[in-house]
Amino acid sequence: MISSDTVFAQSTVQGRSGIAVVRISGPASGRALRVLTGKSVEPRQASLRWLRDPVSGEGLDRALVLHFPAPASFTGEDVVELQVHGSVAVCCRILDVLSTIDGLRPAGPGEFTRRALMNGRVDLAQVEGLADLLAAETEMQRRQALRLMEGGLSRKAKDWRAGLVRALAHVEATIDFADEEVPEELPPLVRDTLALVAAEFEAELAMSRGAERLRDGFEVAIIGRPNVGKSTLINALAAREVALTSSIPGTTRDVIEVRMDIRGLPVTLLDTAGLREGAEAIESLGVARARHRAEAADLRVFVVDDAEDVLGLEVGCRVGDIVALAKADLRGKPEGLAVSGMSGQGLEDLVLRMAEVLGERVPALASVTRERQRQAIRDALDGAKSAMACVDVTHGDNILIAEHIRSTLRSLDVLVGKTDVEAVLDVIFASFCLGK
Repeated sequence: MISSDTVFAQSTVQGRSGIAVVRISGPASGRALRVLTGKSVEPRQASLRWLRDPVSGEGLDRALVLHFPAPASFTGEDVVELQVHGSVAVCCRILDVLSTIDGLRPAGPGEFTRRALMNGRVDLAQVEGLADLLAAETEMQRRQALRLMEGGLSRKAKDWRAGLVRALAHVEATIDFADEEVPEELPPLVRDTLALVAAEFEAELAMSRGAERLRDGFEVAIIGRPNVGKSTLINALAAREVALTSSIPGTTRDVIEVRMDIRGLPVTLLDTAGLREGAEAIESLGVARARHRAEAADLRVFVVDDAEDVLGLEVGCRVGDIVALAKADLRGKPEGLAVSGMSGQGLEDLVLRMAEVLGERVPALASVTRERQRQAIRDALDGAKSAMACVDVTHGDNILIAEHIRSTLRSLDVLVGKTDVEAVLDVIFASFCLGK
């Protein structure tokens, strides 16, 4: 589905840089290149050319230009890329000149990727992987996004579809040739296929929560009584002063959030108000908020003066709860985990422990990272289970079995964007920059 219009945008981040890339996609991209350079260039060969204003002949910049003919390009259309000097003035001037060329218009957010989707160069799951890659802040986020962008989920969907199509063919054979003898092994074959894909659907759903937390980031609440050293600790972990520290109890009254990369995991550390009874009204609100965020956090780090001090919360009731003795620099050689934001003692051990606990929640092979994908898998699982239930019934209705399998196949089509995707496209591409 090649588009009739041609769009352009700066694909690199706006602002001063060594090199900037301006992308043009559509049937008029080759003509636009000739207008700017006065000549054509060999496909897929980088050429150094002067870009000039076609009206005044004024030089715009000396650029490295490339031409990728359709359909073997990112968008599936004719694509031209101009690698120019990354001056704000240079880029603005080139974009201004492109806007004067007949048949060209500025691209909207994510329009290049949207054209790639519409032209079959990528599917919707891969587009979501690209969006995750563009937003990735840590190494583990990058790896997960890259698996999705490279087609990890798409390949699984293809394999599921192939098995279901074979099962559907066997069921439909019994419908089309009802008067002829049908092999006795047909029901087990169909049911085994359905059971296999259903089990894989359930496995993907079980892994999806951890994968989604990796994409969105984990929350780790630092909890303790007033003046136990929570704010000093979080400042030391962040390697900058993000929270006020004072000997006066109740200095921290609201939840302070610090985004960090902990061993490749995206983590938001929460510095909470000190937990104590009898605080004045405003501090009490902070204490209540601290308890609420602590209960909702993915991981809780209890910083305590005494290992027996439970702070009114159920320490250890949740798998992974970490208890760290405060002010390790004043304790000599304490047993167990002890930390000090003042001296840095125990910080590396604490970071390793947090990374270990959270890392165990990230499935290595998860492919489902979004609620849209999860819902499509749920729908596919419902269809597969309904078909299995019909197969298990003596003299099951083969027409109904076939329809349940088709429903499962339709859900897989939704998963990779072959159908029913228009409602979600605008939402997805709104998060993209103009150059993607």
